Amino acid sequence: MSNPVRLTSEKLAQAEALVAASGVDAWITFVRETAENADPVLPLLFEGGLTWASALIVTRRGPRIAVVGNLDGPLLRDPGDWGEVVTYVQSIREPLLEVLERAIDRGAAAPRIAVNFSRDDDKADGLTHGMYLQLAEHLRGTRFEHALESAEPIVTALRARKTAEEVRRMRVAIDATCQLFEAVGAFARVGVSEREVYDFIQREVDARGYGYAWDRDGDPIVNSGPDSAFGHGRPSPEIRIAPGHILHLDLGVVCEGYASDIQRCWYVPRAGERGVPDDVRRAFDAVNGAITAGAMALRPGVEGWTVDAAARRHLVAAGYPEYPHSLGHQVGRVAHDGGALLGPRWERYGRMPCLTVETDQVFTLELGTHVDGRGYLGLEEMVQVTGDGCAWLTARPGALPRLGAPPRAPSA
Repeated sequence: MSNPVRLTSEKLAQAEALVAASGVDAWITFVRETAENADPVLPLLFEGGLTWASALIVTRRGPRIAVVGNLDGPLLRDPGDWGEVVTYVQSIREPLLEVLERAIDRGAAAPRIAVNFSRDDDKADGLTHGMYLQLAEHLRGTRFEHALESAEPIVTALRARKTAEEVRRMRVAIDATCQLFEAVGAFARVGVSEREVYDFIQREVDARGYGYAWDRDGDPIVNSGPDSAFGHGRPSPEIRIAPGHILHLDLGVVCEGYASDIQRCWYVPRAGERGVPDDVRRAFDAVNGAITAGAMALRPGVEGWTVDAAARRHLVAAGYPEYPHSLGHQVGRVAHDGGALLGPRWERYGRMPCLTVETDQVFTLELGTHVDGRGYLGLEEMVQVTGDGCAWLTARPGALPRLGAPPRAPSA
């Protein structure tokens, strides 16, 4: 396993560049009691937890300064990522103001301090309302009283611009997920219930020491046949794999702190069937082709909604209805990692589909369709944005496998 300090060092170096380019004077991550209420960005800045009110400050001029309770001080000093660690006993107000006074140029007519709140991106919205009020109270009556603004551009870019180490960790999670799919292919058979498949996967995840890429209760999603609950419903103990069904799985795990998010399907053959029926094959080709269309539209500089539109057009042109969700989201420490979204310009997604795609972001490309009498056929791949397009992180299935049959070689 890699050294976690190296990752935080890489991300803090990114943070310094982002703050310098943003025009703000300082970026503050303001937290307390992080064991149960941690800011999502905290693990990129510091491997551990903080108890008292703490301010992790990256300034435009370069210094990284941590202002923390005296008992938390050794945790910040030991890795060496923070150039200065200031501790307090009774109140953070005085040391925080002293640090800001010397870190932010007094010649600035209107100081700008970015903090972690966002209207549209939950991963950039880690500052609780109570902590915002506390910070505003500390700054009242000082030259920083009206300085607070959203750090969304800094936080979304920091999470999204994946380093080589972050991508390596996601590849580990992807490999682990593919091994679980292979195990499911050997376990699942006619008569096994959705719930039994779900329980089998969770036993394997736990035994292998992986984490869950989203809430454990809903990971994995298991669907078999036309009566299964589409979306985020719980696998049923009553619905059993049967001939003619499509068995669909949506699965993500966490390895070394980073996630995967992949969907795969199998066709359950009827007695005497040698291949996959035409209606199922056509649906697979349409879904797979729409993912290809999205991948071909994905490159730096485009807005996310245009990538979704390319995939959506392909699926509709193939004779299938639009999918009721976005084509893709970013993946990182969790399956839904915030930031730019490859989705339609619907109100529920806010501004995220209109953000610009950047190099080194990692997205899912996912969609599916219902096949009458068969069930849900959905696929989900993971890609990394490159200088002129995207690279596949997952090995795409060359065809829809039949349950109980050896898988065909994946496509390039």
